[in-house]
Amino acid sequence: MKLAIIPARSGSKRIKNKNIKNFFGKPIIYWSIKLAIETNLFDKIIVSTDSHKIAKLSRSYGAETPFIRPKNLSNDYVNTNEVIKHSIKWFKSKKIDFDYVCCIYPTAPFLTKKNIKKGLKLLTTKKKLFSFTVTSFPHPIERALSVKKNGEVIPLSKKNEMKRSQEFNIFYHDIGQMYWGRSDAFLENKKIFSKNSVAIQVPRYLSHDINTIDEWKNAEMVFKSLKINKLI
Repeated sequence: MKLAIIPARSGSKRIKNKNIKNFFGKPIIYWSIKLAIETNLFDKIIVSTDSHKIAKLSRSYGAETPFIRPKNLSNDYVNTNEVIKHSIKWFKSKKIDFDYVCCIYPTAPFLTKKNIKKGLKLLTTKKKLFSFTVTSFPHPIERALSVKKNGEVIPLSKKNEMKRSQEFNIFYHDIGQMYWGRSDAFLENKKIFSKNSVAIQVPRYLSHDINTIDEWKNAEMVFKSLKINKLI
């Protein structure tokens, strides 16, 4: 049994009503729900939210909202794993158990069916506890600079100043789109960023932070271009 959880609380600070703000003509959560449905992987697709408005909208797009998330799990300081655990435990209380759980963020329009399916395949074939999407840093992190208030620049490492770019290792970062995991691994608070996990490498054009209005506008323009050219 496989469960998709889309965590979508209300009260976003930097972008008002972020999880239901229109993105390319639809509330942004629509794209995550639609994608989860189109994979044909999941026995249940739910939205975990503290908002009746978000719940009603999510149901209209085909997701289930079997509960309203409690207030103590809906503030700025609750991590996603606690929300995932709450959903798993809620179903367990109804005698419904899932082997695998996929957390799909409501603001992940660049996530693809291919990568959701790949995440499950890697999780099972590699016998890992988790899988998630990553992309590479656009510039060698060893050349990072610290800039003081007066504008003074301090290199992270002076010995790397004269090295050529191709001499550095490639490093990756989590892009906050989805997390596949074994249900028991989530419940036991196993570490995701560890040898327990396998990464799905994603090109940078499919990786976009959407935390500010400027980032939102940029992401929407890229998304539109990818849609027009049938690249997503």
